[in-house]
Amino acid sequence: MRERLRYMHYGLRTEQTYVYWIRWFIRYSGLRHPKDMERPEVEAFLTMLATERKVAASTRRQALGALLYLYKKQLGLQGLED
Repeated sequence: MRERLRYMHYGLRTEQTYVYWIRWFIRYSGLRHPKDMERPEVEAFLTMLATERKVAASTRRQALGALLYLYKKQLGLQGLED
């Protein structure tokens, strides 16, 4: 994933942030592969960030951006952005 982010000219800090959020999402989901998870798991993760971790809206948008990148660009799946 890092290689693709670099190839697409994402900044180093963006790369680090996306990797952080994607790793956290996978760990939160019991180490399941993202292809095995869909919208409900993503929504549960973002809801947990808002309710349990009480992160700011901008932080949740950053996590969502990382997950959208993962699903759309890396895995080639659609349907999360609705």
